[in-house]
Order: sequence, then structure tokens, then C-alpha cells
Amino acid sequence: MKNAKYDLVVFGATSFVGQILTKYLSEYFSQQGEKLNWAIAGRSKNKLEEVKNSLGSLGKNLPILIADAGNDADLKALCANTRVVVSTVGPYALYGEPLIKACVENGTDYCDLTGETQWIKKMIETYEPQAQQSGARIVHCCGFDSVPSDMGVYYLQQQALKQFGAPATQVKMRVKTLKGGASGGTVASLINVIQEAAADPVLRKQFINPYSICPQDHMFTQKQDFIKTAKLDSDFNAWIAPFVMAAVNERVVHRSNALSGNAYGSNFSYNEAILTGSGIQGRLKAVGIVAGLGAFMLGAVNKPISQLMERHLLPKPGEGPTPEQQLSGRFDLRFFGKTNAGQSLRIKVTGDRDPGYGSTGKMLGQAAISLALDYVKDGEKVGLGGGFWTPATMFDERFIQRLTNHAGLVFEEI
Repeated sequence: MKNAKYDLVVFGATSFVGQILTKYLSEYFSQQGEKLNWAIAGRSKNKLEEVKNSLGSLGKNLPILIADAGNDADLKALCANTRVVVSTVGPYALYGEPLIKACVENGTDYCDLTGETQWIKKMIETYEPQAQQSGARIVHCCGFDSVPSDMGVYYLQQQALKQFGAPATQVKMRVKTLKGGASGGTVASLINVIQEAAADPVLRKQFINPYSICPQDHMFTQKQDFIKTAKLDSDFNAWIAPFVMAAVNERVVHRSNALSGNAYGSNFSYNEAILTGSGIQGRLKAVGIVAGLGAFMLGAVNKPISQLMERHLLPKPGEGPTPEQQLSGRFDLRFFGKTNAGQSLRIKVTGDRDPGYGSTGKMLGQAAISLALDYVKDGEKVGLGGGFWTPATMFDERFIQRLTNHAGLVFEEI
């Protein structure tokens, strides 16, 4: 891919997140010293023109490429002409595989913001040997799920090694603050996952396996503590409730441990939950979250009810938080880690935008830029070879620096 026409292509630039990402990249490249030859792609020329025009002078020279997510010839031509593709076209389980196939066949690097672990597992099983051969580096989960969790644990482990000379084999992540909204695309992906699991007992078994996307020879047997109900957490002196993204983030973190040679320990345990406060008020809030999640799951499983929810209660595809809501959003995640010897430390990871969109657009953008710039030398790929990587295994401290300098995230020990 040394002679590819483009360094980076945003595929799905007309989607809700795609528009946020495109705006972020156009502003970033106009203000920073880093430069890439990049383009936007999608199936509708008219809609792409609208996105380009919305950028004003920043979009004046931005190339447009026409490619349909379901057209193999389009995708093959796209991947043959770029070094990195960043995709926002979801639900990925419905629309994502042809692009993965094209990237793998062409040796093109790829990142996305999927949280659909059943699809990730299928892609790994289907394409990893070919990706290893072609040199295509595939990095899923480069948005709010699972960059703050995966890179947060990575950062915590780096601090543990510096201070204690040993990894933290027990780690918890607790959501202290989460202010933001959902888009129609995210809701559609979530409902699709729930309905797939309801119809497939094999898939349901996957969803209760914390190691479902780890390599088959991972050898992990540590029992994991799933947070399924309201409970008191003594390490945080507060009540906790289930966190809807835990099912994705926990599996990504375990895959990171496996791919890094059990760097967090072969007896590593990890779970995520939401902090709801102390006392009776904290308990009632936790119970309320459990009830709300249960009602949503039941509604999503029932197709007539889910259709009513999508029609009248939930955002439509292409809809999501307003620019003002994205700016006013934020998140604050707290991590607690403990070594086998009982030494402990705490860190926090914060973000300055709506987590799922304003912040995700910046995280995804920096992941794509990092793939295109940080792991290439004289036009040739350096570092890890082809395969399916997680954020914490593909990237390193340079990515944390990018997130800190250009994406509004802060990683710090408490």
C-alpha cells in the first residue's frame, strides 16, 4: 500500500458519527502540523456533497469517493487506493463484513467504533489468518466503547508496573459521570444484538463468556464477577448498578490481556458498573437502573414492541444529540486496581464531550490518524503485523498522548 492514492478514507461520512468525524478531521488537519491525504466515501454522492459543503472552506479540496457497503467491487477499489479506512457504517453485523473482507484482501488497515462483540468474534474467526498474511491491521472498538476502558486499564497497568513492579490482577472500572445522549444508529445496533441473542442459543452462550473474543488458546479460567444487579461496592464505598457497555468493554480488555501475553496476569479479573451513590438513595437509584435496563431488554426482544419503541420513543437512524448537547456532555470513569500482593492504586479517565458522539468522533479520528502515521516509516508498516488488534494492543503511549493533546481525554492517577 506504499503507493496508495490516499492515506486515510472516512467510509460512511454521511452517517451521524461520520459527519462528526469528518468535521473533526477537517478542523484538525487545518490547525495541526500533521497532514494526510484523505477523502470521504459513501454510497450517495448528493449526501457526500452536502457533508463537504457543510465544512465551508475546510472542505473545498476534500475528495469524494462513491462506494456502497454492499458492493464488493466498489469496496475493493476503495481499499486498493488507501492505506487506512475508518468506518462508521453500522450496525456492523448487518453492513460491516464486506468492508472487512476488502481490507483484509488488500492489506489495508482499518478501524471502527463497533461494540458488537458477536460480529467481532465472527470477523476474527473468518478473516484473521488472511489478515496476518496480507498485513491488514484491523482495530475494532475505537470509540467510547472501548477506548477509555481499554486504554484506561493499559494506563493503570503501566502505573502499577512502575510503582509495584507487578501488574494489577484485579481491576474494576466504575462510571462516576456519564452525560450524553444516544443516536438512532447506536440504538439500532443495540436492539439488533439483543434480538440476535434472543433467537440464537449459541450466541447467548457467547454473551455470558467473558473470554468470547480471546484467542482460542487463551487458557484463562479466572471466574469473573458480572454486575447484574444492584450491590454495594466496598472498594468505592457506594452502590453500583450494571453498565450497559460492560458486556463489550470487559471482553475487549480480556482480549488485550490475551494478545499481550497475559501482561495483566493469567488470573486477571475485570468488571464494570455505574456508581449510584451511598445510602438508601444510592441503593434506590441502582435498583431503578436495573429495572430500566430489564424493561428495555424485554421490549427489544419483542419485535412489535421494539418497533413501537423505535417509532415513538427512540431516536431514528441519522438522529442523535445536538451539537450543543455534544459540547455539554462529559464522562468520568474511575479505575481501582490491586496486585496479587495486595498493593492498590486508583486512576481516572475523563472526557470533555458527549461520550458516544462528540468524544467518540475525536477518539476514532485519532485512532485512524495514529494508524496512518505512528506505525508507518518511509511508507512501510512498522510495529505489529496484520491481524485483529484491540486499541490497547495496537496502540501505546503515543495514542494516550494523542487522546490527551487532541481528543479532550485526561488519564491521571488519583
